[in-house]
Amino acid sequence: MASRRVELEGKNFEIVYEIINPGRERQILFLHGWGSNKEVMKLAFADKFADFSLIFVDMPGFGKSATEFVLKTTDYAQIMRLFLQSIGCMPFAIFGHSFGGKVATLLAPSILCLLSSAGIVEPKPLKVRAKIRVFKLLKKIFGDSLYKFFATKDAEGMPKNMYETLKNVVDEDFSSQFETFNNRALIFWGKDDSATHLASGKKISSLIKNSEFFTLEGDHYFFIKNSSTIEELFLSKA
Repeated sequence: MASRRVELEGKNFEIVYEIINPGRERQILFLHGWGSNKEVMKLAFADKFADFSLIFVDMPGFGKSATEFVLKTTDYAQIMRLFLQSIGCMPFAIFGHSFGGKVATLLAPSILCLLSSAGIVEPKPLKVRAKIRVFKLLKKIFGDSLYKFFATKDAEGMPKNMYETLKNVVDEDFSSQFETFNNRALIFWGKDDSATHLASGKKISSLIKNSEFFTLEGDHYFFIKNSSTIEELFLSKA
C-alpha cells in the first residue's frame, strides 16, 4: 500500500492506493462506490486479470484517503486524473462501481466497465420524499444541525463534509455524459439490484452507443461473486 499527494485548486489530497502485478504493459483502474473503499474492489478482482497491473484506490473521503473538503463528482474525476498523472499511468480500462461508475465515465478510458453504475435518477419512495420535505422545513429553523438525524444510510457515520458531498452527487443525472461517451463500454449489472435498478442499467446501455450489457446474478455487490465471469467477458472483448 502506498500514498500519493495531489493538489486541486489549492487543496491537497492524500490518495492511498495499491498496485497488484506492477510493471505490466497495460493497467486497469478500479473505482469503488459510495461508502465503500478499495478493499471491496480487491476482494473481487485482486486475483484476476493476471496480464494487467491492477490499481486499487481509496477515493477522497473513503477508506484511508481522508479529506475535509466538500466535493463534486467532477472534482473526484479531476483528482483521479491528477493521481494517475502522478504515477505515470494511463489505464487501458477503468472499472467503476456505483458512484465510481460516474467518475470512471468522466475519465473517458478506452474501455469503460460499469458495475451497477449510478447516474440515472430513479424515483424516490414516498417515505424518502416526505423525509426530505421535513428536513428542508426544519433546516429553515435549525440550520444544518439536524443533518445526522435525517442523513441517508449512505451517510451514516460520515462527517459533515461528506454528507454535503453526498448531497452534491446523489441525484445527478448523467444521461448526457453517458450519451456523449464515445469509447467502448462493457456494462455489468446485478439482476436483483435494489440500489441501482436493472432498468437504469439498460437505459445507460441505450445511451452509450458502443456498449454491451450483461446481467448477472446478485444484488448491488453482484460483482464480488461474479468476478470470474466478468474477467472472462472482459478478456473476450478487450
